[in-house]
Amino acid sequence: MEENYIVSARKYRPATFDTVVGQRALTTTLKNAIANHKLAHAYLFCGPRGVGKTTCARIFAKTINCLQPTADGEACNECESCKAFNEQRSYNIHELDAASNNSVEDIRSLIEQVRIPPQIGKYKVYIIDEVHMLSQAAFNAFLKTLEEPPHHAIFILATTEKHKILPTILSRCQIYDFNRISVTDTVEHLENVAKKEGIDAEPEALTVIAQKADGGMRDALSIFDQVVSFTNGHITYQSVIENLNVLDYEYYFKLTDCFLHNKVTDCLLIFNDILRKGFDGNHFITGLSSHFRDLLVSRDPATLPLLEVGASIRERYQAQAQQCSPKFLYRAMKLCNDCDLNYRVSKNKRLLVELTLIEVAQLTAEPEDAAGGHRPKKTLNPVFNQTQAASASPAPQPQSAPAASAQQPAATAYTQPAAPAETLREPAQPNIHANPLPKTDTGKKTPVLKAGSIGMSIRRPHAQQATATQQNAPAASSVTQAEEEWEDYIFNEKDLNYYWREFAVRLPKEEAANAGRMQNMHPQLQADQITFEVAVDNEIVQKYMQQLMPQIEDYLRQQLHNRKIKMTVRVSAPEENVRAYSHLERFQMMSKKNPSLLKLKEELGLELA
Repeated sequence: MEENYIVSARKYRPATFDTVVGQRALTTTLKNAIANHKLAHAYLFCGPRGVGKTTCARIFAKTINCLQPTADGEACNECESCKAFNEQRSYNIHELDAASNNSVEDIRSLIEQVRIPPQIGKYKVYIIDEVHMLSQAAFNAFLKTLEEPPHHAIFILATTEKHKILPTILSRCQIYDFNRISVTDTVEHLENVAKKEGIDAEPEALTVIAQKADGGMRDALSIFDQVVSFTNGHITYQSVIENLNVLDYEYYFKLTDCFLHNKVTDCLLIFNDILRKGFDGNHFITGLSSHFRDLLVSRDPATLPLLEVGASIRERYQAQAQQCSPKFLYRAMKLCNDCDLNYRVSKNKRLLVELTLIEVAQLTAEPEDAAGGHRPKKTLNPVFNQTQAASASPAPQPQSAPAASAQQPAATAYTQPAAPAETLREPAQPNIHANPLPKTDTGKKTPVLKAGSIGMSIRRPHAQQATATQQNAPAASSVTQAEEEWEDYIFNEKDLNYYWREFAVRLPKEEAANAGRMQNMHPQLQADQITFEVAVDNEIVQKYMQQLMPQIEDYLRQQLHNRKIKMTVRVSAPEENVRAYSHLERFQMMSKKNPSLLKLKEELGLELA
């Protein structure tokens, strides 16, 4: 018994069209062609590995040579032709492995055999596996015979890489594209195999095997045999994930619960446990992305068929999906996908995954902000006026004033009238400066000022700021203190050029020509380290740059964090070259510095495009 052991992939190989799994459309087409006697002289079966290409080719060859086919178009398995095929002694079916027989001589030998008619049956079928491995010369030698073979010859070409086959070959064949076998069909077939073998298998365990096989039935049966040996005939979900080194669903469910409750610490501990068990961080993050995707399709009954998991796991997905908002799932999938894309190039891969977990956990803290959550906002409330008012007003205060001021949002501190002036007014400041940044309508985010460890916006419209100054002394004094805390950063010419080009890139599409002209300019920082100069080649460009100057200055002041930046524009001198060099001019300049380049160009016969 042990000596005659046959692996399941061979033992349960389909022998009829009806037993082929997951290719119903193709097998129906082939059966109808046989029944109607409309056979082509060449077929091309293409698709992923292990989906039944060679199997269908053998069944097709056996059926067309059957002397007594059944009513439903299947082989009878009783005539001499079928018996010879089943006993592997048929001379009507020839299989050629193009991976090892890919020369012109092999094809010529095949062409000579094609001329000999069959002794039993009607057709001689030539199955050429991995046909894309044939050499160019072998393909050319095969073309004429493939297009006009004898009436008794039929060619079936099988390949996993259709794009490598010559178009002249494709045009001479009927092409059948085999699909990946779905998880449902694979699980159903594995259940039948387990039943025939007397093996006890859990549906969830077979689902994991089917997912691991990635649409290939041969791979699924090979993994099935491996797990049977490991479990000694009792296949459980736990034994499968242990043997195949698959990350348990339970980890992802626990992590999602931690995300929903903003438990960052627990997320990091779970990830540490996963790493300790030997799983790769990239494998983990791709699995987490798939988990979020499965939760998303579980929310809607219309997309529920896209969820390819076992029945018991399906219920857990549906239950947890109702706790997750679509907005959370969208953002979580985006963060995990970005982490997956950056994983290979990251120097600190563990930190990259941990930062992603922290960001996903922080997503659930956003709805809590309105109800008093503890997650910091992008722009913090201006708390200086509150703290100074408390220290500058030792007198007893009414009960309602502190509560009202403590619950006000950040924006109202500048616009709404304050409580009684006796309780909130700060010591008078000597001067109240104007807004240090010019007013623009670019619609960009408000720049954030660093005052100690707290970020605070100092950019306000002039009209609103004047109203706030007249009506709310604490708000005006807080802006004054913020301006006094402002520190102009030092920058260099490299930073200046970087943000100069960044501004050019952000110009509208209709300004593409001017954007390209700006990218070829090189702003020169002057001696005062504040003013920079731009040289242009004519007065028209100078006029355009002067019109654009306020926007450029405003953008650079924000990006470089310096309110004193000034821009000047001048027309270049006649001997001064400020335009971009062409490829030819660059080569000529390099050749003057290094004459060997010109000599190399002449010896190699190169031409500049």
